[in-house]
Amino acid sequence: MNRIANAVLASGKTLPYVITDNPPRGGMKYTYFAPDKSYVVQFYNEPHKADGNTRSRIESIIGRYNPTVSENQGGALGNDEKVAAYFRERFCWPVDIVVSPQFGLVSPSYPKDFFFGGASSQLLKLEGKDKKSNWFTSNNRRFLNRAELGDFRTMLQTSLLLARSVRRLHQAGLAHSDLSNNNVLIDPRKGNCVIIDIDSLVVPGVYPPEVAGTRGYIAPEVLSTMNLDRRDPNRKIPCSVTDLHALAVLIYEYLFNRHPLMGPKIFSAESAEEDDFLGLGEKALFTEHPEDKSNRPSSYTYGIKALGPALEALFLRAFVDGLHNPRLRPSAMEWETGLARTWDLLRKCANPECEKRWFVFYEPKNPVCPFCNARLQEESIVRFSLNYEIRGHAGLWRKYSEMDIVNNTPLFKWHTRADVFPDEKADTAMQAYVCNHGGEWFLINSCAEGLLSPLGNPVPCGQGIRLYDGAIFRASREDRGVLINVSIA
Repeated sequence: MNRIANAVLASGKTLPYVITDNPPRGGMKYTYFAPDKSYVVQFYNEPHKADGNTRSRIESIIGRYNPTVSENQGGALGNDEKVAAYFRERFCWPVDIVVSPQFGLVSPSYPKDFFFGGASSQLLKLEGKDKKSNWFTSNNRRFLNRAELGDFRTMLQTSLLLARSVRRLHQAGLAHSDLSNNNVLIDPRKGNCVIIDIDSLVVPGVYPPEVAGTRGYIAPEVLSTMNLDRRDPNRKIPCSVTDLHALAVLIYEYLFNRHPLMGPKIFSAESAEEDDFLGLGEKALFTEHPEDKSNRPSSYTYGIKALGPALEALFLRAFVDGLHNPRLRPSAMEWETGLARTWDLLRKCANPECEKRWFVFYEPKNPVCPFCNARLQEESIVRFSLNYEIRGHAGLWRKYSEMDIVNNTPLFKWHTRADVFPDEKADTAMQAYVCNHGGEWFLINSCAEGLLSPLGNPVPCGQGIRLYDGAIFRASREDRGVLINVSIA
């Protein structure tokens, strides 16, 4: 029978929670919900192991390392309230310590989008279960209704948000240490994610990791040295660069619904455990390795080349160059940048039955969806090449990104200025948009300052310019303003 109890917090407050007979239990903690389910109270499975170092770690995580609280309120350095509010939606960050009836912590509940509803599956009773990533990236997908699965576009957005969150952790000097399908909940319908289990974050040189990680996401160097004594200098422990391996694995799974290292190759005939240990550790081999194809399943019909050159290069760095050399792995910032640039090349598939619905249209000469082989039906293909002026070399421009243009494509400040990035601080007001009228293409200025026509004339707000093949214009005449080259094929 459920009953209400009270938790006494370190701050002196008292919070009610509902005691149930079988509370959700993880490897380290079990969880009770608030009466209105707006927060959770978590207690450790082995409270006697929660020593002073554990409490000190959580106090630091709640305080000076906290990206969900502004710097003025005691949170992470450089945080204003806008940024703090943004990351409150990206993390379930602890807000207080419980001191009675035993040691624990209080965290916000996951938003309702991260729980399955009653119509999520025709075969399984999933209502109320949290949306761990592996429901969507493994064979479990077949049990879910299609509406739950989202599409390629929403999974690309999920990947971008996760990369941004990990980048913010690393900027604060933290490492998650156990990024995995269990600790990142996703909602593919809306392209959203939230990172949980924050209380075990690693502060390098201050608070060491408490866990090695989760199978399939542990970095090869950590797995292959796990049998060494903890004091052995050759033993590798979770840190920010091991997070980068897990981040790359999760992004690959989101975009391909498969694991990047689990292929058909047998690494040991002695036992399944030894084979698994080697295949994810010392002898790990990317299933899409460009030269060694011994771990590539024959069922692959598309791979990283379908994502465009930016993401293909990042995956090769993560799983070829950096798989056994952690220093070569792409940073979370590089993933965030590559995913944001790839977003501008998304195109809706012409096939209404295409499971992915969207694809990366990076090659205008081959207007075919790589997922279903449907061909685009448009009469013309419009591309913008974005260029920035090389500092100290007036008049010399370098291409840094591309945009695929369709009717009503919006342009934002990160498309008009090379020094603006679409991160949590970015101004999301539309600056201009492209439209097709009577078979001709036009760029309409919404509120962009300093927009110039191909002839160099100012384009006031509310007016536009006609676009034609070979047109070149300044999106902003300010310093770091972008020069746009138009291609219409």
